[in-house]
Amino acid sequence: MDPPTSPAPRKRLPIGIQTFSTLREEGCYYVDKTPHIERLLDRGSRYFLSRPRRFGKSLLLDTIKALFEAKEPLFQGLHIHDHWDWGKRHPVLRLSFGSGSFTEPGYLHSSLMEQLAAIEREAGVATAYETAPGRFASLLAALREQAGERVVVLVDEYDKPMLDALGEPDVAHANRDFLRGLYATIKDCDEHVRFAFLTGVSKFSKVSVFSGLNNLQDITLDRRHADICGYTDADLDELFAPELPGLDRDEVRRWYNGYSWLGDEGVYNPFDILLLFDTREFRPHWFETGTPKFLIDTLLERQVRSVDLDGMIGTEALLSTFDVDDIGVEALLFQTGYLTIKGTDSGGGRTTYRLGYPNHEVRQSLNEHLLNALLPEPSRRLVLASPLHRLLAANDFSGLEAAFKSIFAAIPHQSHARNQIADYEGYYASVFHSCLAGHGLDVVAEDSSSVGSADMAVRLDGSAYVFEFKVVADQAEGRAMSQLKERDYAAKYRLAGATTHLIAVEFSKVACNIVAFEVASEAP
Repeated sequence: MDPPTSPAPRKRLPIGIQTFSTLREEGCYYVDKTPHIERLLDRGSRYFLSRPRRFGKSLLLDTIKALFEAKEPLFQGLHIHDHWDWGKRHPVLRLSFGSGSFTEPGYLHSSLMEQLAAIEREAGVATAYETAPGRFASLLAALREQAGERVVVLVDEYDKPMLDALGEPDVAHANRDFLRGLYATIKDCDEHVRFAFLTGVSKFSKVSVFSGLNNLQDITLDRRHADICGYTDADLDELFAPELPGLDRDEVRRWYNGYSWLGDEGVYNPFDILLLFDTREFRPHWFETGTPKFLIDTLLERQVRSVDLDGMIGTEALLSTFDVDDIGVEALLFQTGYLTIKGTDSGGGRTTYRLGYPNHEVRQSLNEHLLNALLPEPSRRLVLASPLHRLLAANDFSGLEAAFKSIFAAIPHQSHARNQIADYEGYYASVFHSCLAGHGLDVVAEDSSSVGSADMAVRLDGSAYVFEFKVVADQAEGRAMSQLKERDYAAKYRLAGATTHLIAVEFSKVACNIVAFEVASEAP
């Protein structure tokens, strides 16, 4: 009989570490991404990758930098160690726009010149130039001549100068045009470039930014590289096994798994997982690191209903429609990580993607932020919305009605007035949806069955709450409950053994509030 296997020792959690050498030298956990790097190098030499923030893009670029600089000891035990020529060293020119604020005119130019000057000092080369692209081109030529090998060009956060300035259109346009000229230099200096890799959060259209660099291979939706950044379930179960005891594995998946770039399995955001292992608390770790104010403002300005977010449809072209003057909502939500690909449909010569929330963290947090935008007074919002989960769990429907009436009454009048869809069911349904989803409840909008779609359903503790919303002129009409019963939207839950509660809500166009709240409960 074999002796019992000793558990693997715990290692340091690489929270916030984006430098490959630091991570390896300090004995941190590291998910080996070098098989991906090897495949990229075997297939081509010019790449682009879009991933949401804090997904490990900077670490990936730093790993590539260390590889081309032939820092062999750092790669001991990794896949690529025995598949690389450690006798050849390439110069690496790495630019990063991750720090600084690019909302001021001229800041981008200054930032770039500072970075190029630092590279020149470190390499001990001098360049002659009249423009920023000219200095970049001159530096590429000088580095190649000095080393006798072509240069590796890595650009991190290539799009931040444009994203930062979206609220300042003139600056955003200037930054975009500046970067277009800068990135075109990579192609113009092709003879000096061995490998180029650009990463960012957003995929700006090729016409707007990469018109002069049209030889990049976009691997954002390449199935072979779906997990080039991020962790998989296998990574957690194998590499991070010492961190899992004491954590509910199913809850880990529910809270944080689910990102998809067309791979066979979901991907975790590394920042979430590392913070979970450190704090041992299920919290919206990733979401809390950046309030998506621009995103929330865009959704409200364009009157995108929260009930429509989980189920949006887009083509690959639509998901790439992103420019200073043309920001597609689907592209914005997908590229920033608030929606992900949940499925594909092919037909008519094209593929469409079904989008949805990647996981519980994003569903709850995004809806909470949408609710916060509707009820801007924090103390009032806390008092009104906090009892909802408790009231629903207790089947206190009169209390639930009173709570929602108070919420609608607290929404500023101007919010109703400027919302052009306020006469329609979707607006009111969205408030319900954001309130309940923002409190972590399992909410399904447009809940489909063989007889049609209920406006919303909530599952809680073995019960199903099926909602139908109607807008009436002023007085209750009873149409919402009639539809619920006639079409028997609750049948699928009842057949599954759940206690069902039909909740019919009618809203007045005049009062902008609830005028009828009927409930009918049925045993399985």
